[in-house]
Amino acid sequence: MTKEHMKKVDDENFSQTIADGVVLVDFFAEWCGPCRMLGPILDALAEELSDKMTFAQIDVDQSPKTTTTFQITSVPTMILFKKGKEVNRIVGLKDHETLKKIVLQVM
Repeated sequence: MTKEHMKKVDDENFSQTIADGVVLVDFFAEWCGPCRMLGPILDALAEELSDKMTFAQIDVDQSPKTTTTFQITSVPTMILFKKGKEVNRIVGLKDHETLKKIVLQVM
């Protein structure tokens, strides 16, 4: 996944990252095949919408506190936050158009 439009987050900076605006957080793992397939889809979406919202990525293996707090039991899981509050949760691999529709409903 290219890091250009995706902000890397961890247990330390997670709360600060989701505090303002609309943020899509991708909970992923390096060993997860569907997570790797989702990477280019999220990259394209982030490139398209990064002027309107933030896209972030957190490795579940590196950030156990946040993973536990949000009860992430499978990856990929994406959580959409608005002003720090969870407004939608997307579990599993989704295509670009499906994700875009979900994200735009929150804007």
